[in-house]
Amino acid sequence: MDSVLDFLEKITWWQWIIIGVVIVAIRDIFFNKKHIITKNFPVVGHIRYMLESIGPELRQYIVANNREELPFDRIQRGWIYASAKNQNNYEGFGTDRDIYQNNYIFINNAMTPYKMAPKHPNISDPYFLPCAKVMGLHHKRRRPYRPASVINVSAMSFGSLSARAIASLNKGVKLANAYHNTGEGGISPYHRNGGDLVLQIGTGYFGVRDDEGNFSMDKLIKLVENTPTLRAIEIKLSQGAKPGKGGVLPASKITQEIADIRHVPMGKDVISPPYHNAFDGIDEMIDFLEDIAEKTGLPVGIKAAIGKTNQWQELARKMKDTNRGPDFISIDGGEGGTGAAPPSFADHVAVPWTYGFQKIYKIFKNYDLSNQIVFVGSGKLGFPSQAAMAFSMGVDVINVAREAMMSIGCIQAQACHTNTCPTGVATQNKWLQRGINVDNKAVRTNMYFKNFRKEFIEITHACGYEHPCEFTMDDVNVNLGDQDFTKTLADSYEYHKVKVPFEGVRALQKCKYLGGNYKRKDSEESFEEDDVRY
Repeated sequence: MDSVLDFLEKITWWQWIIIGVVIVAIRDIFFNKKHIITKNFPVVGHIRYMLESIGPELRQYIVANNREELPFDRIQRGWIYASAKNQNNYEGFGTDRDIYQNNYIFINNAMTPYKMAPKHPNISDPYFLPCAKVMGLHHKRRRPYRPASVINVSAMSFGSLSARAIASLNKGVKLANAYHNTGEGGISPYHRNGGDLVLQIGTGYFGVRDDEGNFSMDKLIKLVENTPTLRAIEIKLSQGAKPGKGGVLPASKITQEIADIRHVPMGKDVISPPYHNAFDGIDEMIDFLEDIAEKTGLPVGIKAAIGKTNQWQELARKMKDTNRGPDFISIDGGEGGTGAAPPSFADHVAVPWTYGFQKIYKIFKNYDLSNQIVFVGSGKLGFPSQAAMAFSMGVDVINVAREAMMSIGCIQAQACHTNTCPTGVATQNKWLQRGINVDNKAVRTNMYFKNFRKEFIEITHACGYEHPCEFTMDDVNVNLGDQDFTKTLADSYEYHKVKVPFEGVRALQKCKYLGGNYKRKDSEESFEEDDVRY
């Protein structure tokens, strides 16, 4: 034995490398039955698989130019990172966008911008930008809710994201006076850091299901009673990543904690059904929404990615006839998102957000329901220019998912579905999560939201308006190509947005239904003079 150890000690490091290469070569030549490349090209063939595994990183940092990557290019990510770090998020020497490309957005500024009165709320707080509508007010819910921020965290559940990522986002929205959509995975301890919550209930009813996996009203009522920060409930019909398929949480990402919160078994993929079993059809869905609203007192809405519109027509007609139905509607884009999904679904099922939203808005406008509903937009809208377009089309609030992930450190590694996210944001691997400093990332979430709102307010003022709800379809042009040049959104999509009732930012600030953590006394005393429009 001693002689063997002596022999091994005499082997130098480079000899160990040669031995390793020889072992790999022998394995490739004589034992490899699966991979043609490594069998035909022993050792060297492994380089091909190594390069393929880091392909996204190579393209992201070496090959692709600043405006070439998808889903978010380097300039977009850079703006989010700089905003989250409260660093310089400007650019110099002019735009490097191709401003003549199809669907390029042009925002029509006014000759003279909106001028704030001396004691306007946005002078003392340049980040204050609440929703112009109140969720649940029309249907007289017991606890109406005015989101205190027009930008909020979209549905991403604990399980899809890590514990530290969820905690960072919730602490961040508390600082930013925004809300945090829980996703369909239920309310975890990490959602209970003080930020406003919107509970999403999916087809799996996680967190509010009984032992058989069916929806439990008793569990929902108890959850609402035990969660004072819960402000609204969203019923997910479908999502942009995989409309009509339901959610998938791989077994590799399920911990005992997640299993307990969701009330699911360990060791199995958690697959949400593509449909709800608590209701069937539009009439039963409306009854389901109204039952939840009555027993919880909270505003209740629905979320969907858009394809066919015949059932939306039916919903609008029944809402008009009965004065019952959702308080808000979240429209998700078919571009896909953080959820794991088959490429066929993420790439081809449901239309992009812009096309889907204009279809749905026109339906509810035709039934004179637009101002009874808070419209929520979700689908790569986490930039002020995109938000201006969305508000011009009729959106009242936007939710961001991937942009919020980037604000806490996501690098677009596109490994959300593998449990190997290198930043710890979308993995349950404890070792990978340890790099997330929750308090630091909460501040970054806060600053991304605040800097977004500040720049969005500046764009709004540049167009002559006090609040983005005043944008019209004539305030944004899109490039349609060489023949048509540019057209307004109104000409492109053939409708005009319904004017939103608005009495000024001062009135929003004093609203008793305002969410977030604003001090009402301070808000009411922020200025005494009447607001003046110029």
